[in-house]
Amino acid sequence: MTGNSSAELSRLKIDRGAAPVSRRRRRWLVWLALALLAGAAATWFALQPRAIAVTTAAVVTAYPSQQFVVLNATGYVVAQRKAAIASKATGRLEWLGVAEGSRVKAGELIARLDNRDVAAQADSAQANVRSARAGLDQALADERDAAQALRRNVDLVARGFVSAATVDAATARADRATAGVASARAAIGAAEAAARNARVAVDFTLIRAPFDGVILSKNANVGDMVTPFSSAADSKGAVVTMADMTTLEVEADVSESSLSKVSVGQAAEIMLDALPDARFRGRISRMVPTVDRAKATVMTKVQFEAIDPRVLPEMSAKVAFLSREITADQQRPMLAVNPDAVALREGRSVLFVVREGGKVEEVAVTPGAKLGDVVAITGAVRSGDKVVIKPPAELKSGSLTRPAGK
Repeated sequence: MTGNSSAELSRLKIDRGAAPVSRRRRRWLVWLALALLAGAAATWFALQPRAIAVTTAAVVTAYPSQQFVVLNATGYVVAQRKAAIASKATGRLEWLGVAEGSRVKAGELIARLDNRDVAAQADSAQANVRSARAGLDQALADERDAAQALRRNVDLVARGFVSAATVDAATARADRATAGVASARAAIGAAEAAARNARVAVDFTLIRAPFDGVILSKNANVGDMVTPFSSAADSKGAVVTMADMTTLEVEADVSESSLSKVSVGQAAEIMLDALPDARFRGRISRMVPTVDRAKATVMTKVQFEAIDPRVLPEMSAKVAFLSREITADQQRPMLAVNPDAVALREGRSVLFVVREGGKVEEVAVTPGAKLGDVVAITGAVRSGDKVVIKPPAELKSGSLTRPAGK
């Protein structure tokens, strides 16, 4: 019984000598696994493409006319012929036949005041003219009758049938009739003058366009009181404001220190903020012969060579004063790039365009004229594309790049 117990206890004892061997084996397996992982990582890293550090620039849109610019200035489009149309009469606006943007011809009726009172006065004045003319007819009839009576009495006095006093009375009557005719003619003149004055008063209530142009703004509405100079409270002066669009010019301020660079008749190019893709040829039409003390500038007026219907008064404008005349072809946009971006590969000119992810694409281009600091190009590139400046010899299509300094 005791022997069996001892055997069982001996089997339950831990073998201290075997444990270190198992731990060494497990440690060796861990190190082996780490070595394999490190080798795999090194192999993966070695197989990855190397990013080449490059400097880039953008493809831009340039205009050949820019190479002739001697001075730039800013200003606004203004109409040299512009008017605030009002009435010389006072009255309530009864009818308005135009709106903003309406085109009108010289003499065209654009508004009317309530003119019933002055129209009635004009009718009365015209009736007085007719009455005066009727009075002239009566005076002429009296003159003819007096003349006939005088002739009869002169014949009778020669025969001794009437006295000389009768002839004198007939003569006086004839003279009065002649004076009556003159008075009737004068009355007609006065009546006609009054009628013309009444018609003018009526015409003052009719507001007409003074020249061909476009309505810029409407300052009064039907029902508003209109009075000259807007002297009364709650009344309107000008009914509409209009401008002759054929007289549009750009008023630009030129620094007095740069006056030697510009002169009347000099060619210019006009760019409008509202029409960024359009360029207009112009010419200096005149220069205001005085200097603005506050700004030390001289106002220079630049005329459009051709008026575009999209150009509107008060548009912001930039004016480039040129050293020579330009053609329409020189105003067409061209793609341009830094000359250092154009590289020679296998006898052809190419650009290395940086695409998404930093990879470059080799694009064949044809260099053109030099436009200031850039050179014109044609090819399968677009404005805004990023291209590599001074591409290294190892750079090729598909190479991975990164910005220099990063």
